[in-house]
Amino acid sequence: MVRFAAVLLAACVNIFAFGASGGVASAQAAADLDRMFADLAQPEGEGWRIAESDILREWSKSGSAAMDLLLKRGEDALDQGDAITAIGHLTALTDHAPDFAAGYQARAVAYAMKGDYGPAVADLARALELEPRHFAALTQLGSMLEEMGDTDRALAAYRESLKIHPHQQEAIDGQARLEMATQGTDI
Repeated sequence: MVRFAAVLLAACVNIFAFGASGGVASAQAAADLDRMFADLAQPEGEGWRIAESDILREWSKSGSAAMDLLLKRGEDALDQGDAITAIGHLTALTDHAPDFAAGYQARAVAYAMKGDYGPAVADLARALELEPRHFAALTQLGSMLEEMGDTDRALAAYRESLKIHPHQQEAIDGQARLEMATQGTDI
C-alpha cells in the first residue's frame, strides 16, 4: 500500500506542478471561475469570502440534478460520520459523472475517514487532474500526508493550496505546524 500511495502522490505532485486540462464547460464559465480565483487570492479585504463561497457553489454543480443529489447525499452521510454510506453515494456519482471533481474530492474525505488512504489519494489525484486549483483537495492531501508522516510532501501540498487560497485556516495551521516541526532541518 505504501508503494501504491507513493505512485499516486507522485501523480498528484505532477498535476499541481504542471496543471491539467479541466472540465469547465464554457469559456464564460472559465472566465468567471478565473475571476473568482483572482478574488480568492487577494491578501487584503473580505472579498475572498464571497469568492470562496462562489467557487464552492460552482464546484458543487455537476450539470445534472440527479448527480447533484448524489453529491448531497454523500455529503450528508459524511456530516453524520457514515463513511460507508457516503462512499456508496459518491461511487455512484463518480461512476456516472467521471469528470466531476467534487465527487472525487468528497469520496476522498470518506475514504480518509475510514483510514483507506490509498483510495483517498487516488481520488484526490483525479480531483486535481480535473481541477488543478482545487484548494480543498490540496489541503486534504496535505493533511493526509502529514498524518502518514510524509512531512515534505505535506508541506508542499499545504503551500500549493495556500498559493490558490491564502486564507484557508487548516492549510495555514498545517504549514505553520510543519515549518515549526522542521525548523533547523532541510526540507
